[in-house]
Amino acid sequence: MGIGGIGMGELLIVLVVVLLIFGTKRLKTIGSDLGGAIKGFRSAMADGDREAEAEKSVLAGSAGTEVKRIDTRAVTGTGSQTNHGTPARPESSGPDGSEALPTRR
Repeated sequence: MGIGGIGMGELLIVLVVVLLIFGTKRLKTIGSDLGGAIKGFRSAMADGDREAEAEKSVLAGSAGTEVKRIDTRAVTGTGSQTNHGTPARPESSGPDGSEALPTRR
């Protein structure tokens, strides 16, 4: 058995039929076109890998940068309500842990 269950005899018959159908000149052209396509694909993959590595290094360089969140509740007027379905909590509490007076909205 040869490649993928095809014996040497079957492979030779297929090659002779392909040669008769396309001819030597056309097979040479098809081969060179196929080789050029594979070469272009490999270079495009290498370019993509280089770009991905460059992006990765840029992101890794900015990983140490600290991102600060801004509390917009006072600006938007949402008061003690929080986003994303979390329960409301007082904005501040007194020294004994009691809730502060409600703010005007």
